[in-house]
Amino acid sequence: MIDVAVVGLGKMGLSHLAMIKAHPDVNLVGVCDATGYLLDILAKYTGVKTFKDLDRMLDEAEPQAIIIATPTHLHAGMIRSALERGIHVFCEKPLVIDPGESVVLAEAAAARGLVTQVGYHNRFVGAFREVQRLLELGAIGPVNTALAEAYGPVVLKPSGRTWRSQRSTGGGCLYDYAAHPLNLLTWYLGAPESVSGSQLTSIFSAQIDDAVASTLHYPGGTAQIVANWSDESQRKMTTKVTLWGTHGRIYADRQEIQVYLRDTAPIPEGYRVGWNVRYTTELSEAPWFYLRGEEYSAQLDSFVKRVIAGQADGENDFTSAALTDRVISMISEDSAREETRLTSEVSATSPTPAPASRRRIGAALRRLRVGK
Repeated sequence: MIDVAVVGLGKMGLSHLAMIKAHPDVNLVGVCDATGYLLDILAKYTGVKTFKDLDRMLDEAEPQAIIIATPTHLHAGMIRSALERGIHVFCEKPLVIDPGESVVLAEAAAARGLVTQVGYHNRFVGAFREVQRLLELGAIGPVNTALAEAYGPVVLKPSGRTWRSQRSTGGGCLYDYAAHPLNLLTWYLGAPESVSGSQLTSIFSAQIDDAVASTLHYPGGTAQIVANWSDESQRKMTTKVTLWGTHGRIYADRQEIQVYLRDTAPIPEGYRVGWNVRYTTELSEAPWFYLRGEEYSAQLDSFVKRVIAGQADGENDFTSAALTDRVISMISEDSAREETRLTSEVSATSPTPAPASRRRIGAALRRLRVGK
């Protein structure tokens, strides 16, 4: 048994709390949040110790591991407090806003031999895991083209100010949505050499992006990332990837993996030349507790088992998450350069636009808004 504490009781925090409390190898020793009424309810009906101050919880409850599910801009300080006390850390994605700080935190955890993990749950979806296995086997040969997508109905009208509506706190489609398919791309293909043509588009939001598009350049080809969280046609978040190689093609989403193999491909066991389809249900083990999807339980179970085994290196550790943070930053910086280029081109073609023209130009640039 290991002693675990949870900080942050938003949507993901409550989900993690429900799952980790039911884990057979976990003793829940504390919960921390700034919202008093949530803590009162938990204390009354579950008997768990509640705290409003993280440092106090870490010192008094003395957890061996902590789950951090707070807004992104709070992650770094909380992670640091835990690592300094020798506490293993599971943190929701993305790791932190500054990619340089991601590296520092990863190095600090490694120096102490601590287990770390970030909540990129797609790596625990059976179909996406099968993609990685087939790539390692060389089933479709070297990948030359890839497409990673994420769509969902998150922001469908102008909304009020929350941490998700401000870039400085880690909000926006890039940080909160596109991070998922980007993490799959870094898992499958590694770090891109560069990115180009990045556009962060505001649809309903005033200060952040609601849609993302960018091209990632690799030594052997390119990958496209497309994400839009203002897509009313989706019932919930939909993530999918497509990869083309010299010997075939792979498509995968939450439900299934479709594989086309040419007769030149090294055929893995259980596959054949032509089309193959396998479903997540046949590629996944049943979890001890099901909430939202088996992948959410699977990632927490992986973290718990790694803590028990003292296995510092593992799926979604801080080092791999730092790579995703770096690519997010590359896209943000490239988009800023793209906006500057567009502004320069507009100025060159219309040096002194009339007030109405300036308003139209300003509106167009706002639609392509990126964070500064």
